Amino acid sequence: MATEPILATLDTALARRSDSGSGTFSDYWALTKPEVNFLILVTTFAGFYLASDSGSGGLRILSVVHTLLGTLLVASGTGVLNQYIEREFDAQMRRTARRPLASGRIKASYVLWFGISLSLAGTVYLALAVNFLASFLALVTLLSYLFVYTPLKRKSPLCTLVGAFPGAVPPLIGWAAAQGRLQPEAWALYTIVFLWQFPHFMAIAWMYREDYARAGYLVLPLDHRRDRFVTWQSLAPSLALIPASLLLAWNGGASFVYSAGALILGSIFFCYSERLAFRRSNTAARQLLAASIVYLPAIFILMMLNKK
Repeated sequence: MATEPILATLDTALARRSDSGSGTFSDYWALTKPEVNFLILVTTFAGFYLASDSGSGGLRILSVVHTLLGTLLVASGTGVLNQYIEREFDAQMRRTARRPLASGRIKASYVLWFGISLSLAGTVYLALAVNFLASFLALVTLLSYLFVYTPLKRKSPLCTLVGAFPGAVPPLIGWAAAQGRLQPEAWALYTIVFLWQFPHFMAIAWMYREDYARAGYLVLPLDHRRDRFVTWQSLAPSLALIPASLLLAWNGGASFVYSAGALILGSIFFCYSERLAFRRSNTAARQLLAASIVYLPAIFILMMLNKK
């Protein structure tokens, strides 16, 4: 799950404001990728809420806080370590060249220890304050994202598929935190996030295709297969999202309002995916990116409102 801001508009002088390389609070905050963490926390909370037993005390506020805090720490640590690993390549991309590490505002050694500290704190916190399963899922996500998906981005466009597996784990963490085990409903949430990532990332990959190519990332094929790749990666998953989001209705656990809302949201998201698939323009990519950012929290909010 990754949606990153365009940083090219920052003042050039910002990159030189710290001679010591120690950075500032805002720099360390930016390293954690808060805009990405927002969607992670939304889906984690949704997983916890949907797994909670309304008949035995309802939502456990303290448990929710522990789960979200631990997940936030691990997600932040993952984002920081990802930037440490990719610092040389980030410096070659206009979109990421102003990041605190890529621009030299913070020393690499500081970033490394900051990321390790956040990651360890998050996994230990989840194990002690929540349960082992939630901690294990978070740790597996961190390791697979950093050591499988991240290096694969420079080797094969299949990185999108590989990265979607750890990227869809947050609702599982929430479910595991609430139940202590994973049930079929948890995997239905996982499927929705898994499918959502493909058109979401295709929008980003198309908008910054020149930047990615300049830095040596193979997130899109570099030959004639590129257009067909974007078409299928945008259309097929967004179309599959519609029946995936209606699983509740087929199992008799969804109201008419949820079913209608899920169908409308899925159809709109598919329309924006279709625009990118067949127009392949930056405008279509920006519209799809915006639609994806709206779709994911909206479908989970609908699920939570539907819960009886």
